[in-house]
Amino acid sequence: MKLLLLCACVAVASADVSHLLKAQAAGGAEKDAPILKQELDVGVDSYAWSYETGNGISAAAQGQLINAGQENEAAVAQGQASWTSPEGEQVQLQYVADENGYQPQGSHLPTSPPIPAAILRALEYIQAHPPKPEN
Repeated sequence: MKLLLLCACVAVASADVSHLLKAQAAGGAEKDAPILKQELDVGVDSYAWSYETGNGISAAAQGQLINAGQENEAAVAQGQASWTSPEGEQVQLQYVADENGYQPQGSHLPTSPPIPAAILRALEYIQAHPPKPEN
């Protein structure tokens, strides 16, 4: 227990909070950013919202209920957001959320590395020659 507490204290003491200090030194620009635009439209089976702040953050989304009252009733949504990272890079995120799940897209999101050619050939071979069921 003492070791866990010591590790937690060391982690907190060594955490990189320089980006917070920069924002504070700039007069608290992040927390005091004015809302430049804000819209909200909520209906019975749909909604839409958007906002934009003075520090370059913006977001918007819209959604609706499809197949209302049916067995395959579902909510679907799509939206986007953009902001500037602590490193000064412009980040843009687009997403769709539907019966296939949440599907984000953006250059800042990690992607799977390409499958090596030898492994890809092995997978294709296994698919073409499935193992025989055991007795």
